[in-house]
Amino acid sequence: MNVKKTYTVDEARAKLEYYCAYQDRCHKEVRAKLKDMGMIPAATEQIITHLIQHNFLNEERFARSFARGKFNIKNWGKLRIIRELKFREISRFNIDAALKEIDEEVYLEKLHSLAEWRLGQIDERNPFKRKKKLADYLLYRGWEPHLVYELVQDLT
Repeated sequence: MNVKKTYTVDEARAKLEYYCAYQDRCHKEVRAKLKDMGMIPAATEQIITHLIQHNFLNEERFARSFARGKFNIKNWGKLRIIRELKFREISRFNIDAALKEIDEEVYLEKLHSLAEWRLGQIDERNPFKRKKKLADYLLYRGWEPHLVYELVQDLT
């Protein structure tokens, strides 16, 4: 017998304050969490309004930290970051603000060092297959095709 815990609005608000304080969240994640907690739509809206008013929930801050983290830690390119932010229903305005967190010079340096590192990992004698594997790796990570193909030609 699986009994789901029920929450009062105050309990849910406190739980969500902690949830948002621990790590920046987007509205979609918070709505999903409240739905999992079994909150009714009116309570959900009330809690989300409270979280926004008390700065626990801020989509621009979320988008900026998301972009910084995925770029710096996961080595994602701008296309992958944009795709993931769109999936989380972040507005175009906030996506543009998030991309401003990435310095263009640092962006190109990271692409170059990532490509060189990956090229050292590829055990392939055929130069065409080698280029394809490198390009596929970088494209999967969301780097722009024109930058990838130009770099692949220069490195191989």
